Amino acid sequence: MNPYALLFLVAGLGVIAWLTGRARAARFGAASKHRLHSLPGQHGLYVAMWTVIPALIFVIAWGILTPSLATDAVLKAPQASGLPLFGYERDAILNEVRARAAGGGYGFYPLAEQLAPIYGQASRFYGWLGTGIAILLAFATGAFAYTRIKAEFRARTRVERTVMLALLVASLIAILTTLGIFLSLLFESLRFFSMVPITDFLFGTLWSPQVIDPADPGATLGAVPLFWGTFFIGAVIAMLVAIPFGLMSAIYLTQYARPAVRQWMKPLLEILAGVPTVVYGYFAALTVGPASKPLTAIDYTLPMASAQVKTALLLAGLFAVSLAAQPVILTHPADANAFPGDRVTLQVSVASPLALTYQWRKDGVIIGGAVQPTLTITASLTPPAGLGASIYT
Repeated sequence: MNPYALLFLVAGLGVIAWLTGRARAARFGAASKHRLHSLPGQHGLYVAMWTVIPALIFVIAWGILTPSLATDAVLKAPQASGLPLFGYERDAILNEVRARAAGGGYGFYPLAEQLAPIYGQASRFYGWLGTGIAILLAFATGAFAYTRIKAEFRARTRVERTVMLALLVASLIAILTTLGIFLSLLFESLRFFSMVPITDFLFGTLWSPQVIDPADPGATLGAVPLFWGTFFIGAVIAMLVAIPFGLMSAIYLTQYARPAVRQWMKPLLEILAGVPTVVYGYFAALTVGPASKPLTAIDYTLPMASAQVKTALLLAGLFAVSLAAQPVILTHPADANAFPGDRVTLQVSVASPLALTYQWRKDGVIIGGAVQPTLTITASLTPPAGLGASIYT
């Protein structure tokens, strides 16, 4: 069975489990003299989690095991006796068998054409076997959770603990991934600088890694052009676009936009602000640059060092980095009710990859020393009208 169809089926069973669990809890709440500990929806979510999560774990594990099981079936076939003993050629034939069984393109080994149907048949068999086991597992675990629903059952606590465990696992994955990236960069950097002098890299003025002289590898690996390009695009050119557009969008959202527009635009801008600039740069190099070819008449078949290609990459970087560098005001100072003499704290928060400077004003006049995102004032009988904050990059 198609993996996506199986996931869709498991998700459908989860929806059915949520509805049945919710209905059972509602009946208990209506018939029992005791008050339900958890809401009917939380009982339904508990049953849905027991239905979906074990089945999904099995589907993922089975999907990892299925290629190995199908390969073992191929190796046990009589036709597999013609496979070479040499590891590289043997792996190449088996990879072609998998590609042919999946409907892949061309082949180079006649033996792979004979083994591909066997692999495909074994994959289908194990696929349907896994589908049946996953459905039975979903029904069994869902029925187990369904029978536990009672008026005094603490479904909310179980659901919250499961969500916290999922968040903990996600956090650990993020931490371990970051640690792996750091260690990879560290070890590869040590290898790099063991071959290239660090002075040549930091102070060299030529960056051309496609042409490296083994006698002097640092001669074409100077990072000064990279530093200058980053500064020129990110701190000079992009700011010419990001500052006016970012400020105008912030003023529009905080002062003029209707609540319905602000409700959708603020999260979208926050998502754009949270995307790393390297992602924008990669997108610009692959998409924006070639897409601007009809407008700029740039020949992308020229070498990378040509002036036309440099101009195209500069324009693409301008678009991408200016999009990422726009500051977004997340919250602006809100109205507050207080008695005279009480201390009131006003706060503004901004999402921006740039260093920001704050300045609070009253009626257009600068408040001395008020250069932080927060401002604490003493409430009085006269409302402090005309109070606001200015944000600078």
